[in-house]
Amino acid sequence: MKKSRHQKMKELVEQFDIETQEELADKLKEAGYTVTQATISRDIRELKLSKIPMGDGRQKYAILAHSDHYLGEKYIRVLKDGFVSMDMAQNILVVKTVSGMAMAVAAAIDAMKLREIVGSIAGDDTIMMAVRTVEDTQIVMEKIHNVLEE
Repeated sequence: MKKSRHQKMKELVEQFDIETQEELADKLKEAGYTVTQATISRDIRELKLSKIPMGDGRQKYAILAHSDHYLGEKYIRVLKDGFVSMDMAQNILVVKTVSGMAMAVAAAIDAMKLREIVGSIAGDDTIMMAVRTVEDTQIVMEKIHNVLEE
């Protein structure tokens, strides 16, 4: 029952702009699930649902943990603190880091789960990433810049 309810909650959050626990409970009741506020609260924690801005001052629930572009605060901090520069050579992306930070920054980039990256090797202050195509290398660079500018 719990697994089924969790799956339905994920579907509802992706399908509708759900702003409150009450709205989520109502949608679940419409789908045939009887839940209490305490159950909804616990399920939200277990599913790692977060509130994100909708752009008009309101917020809605979203599943961030499964997003390809989601990074935890720790990884964002490591990336921002360790990153120095990056450059591309065809489909190879070279990232320069603060001395001793390459492995940590590589782990942060790996956490982004970018499908464009085939693999990476980290030394002391340099990361070399094999990227599928030259175009994908430019996309990866943009995605990394976006995280750095947040």
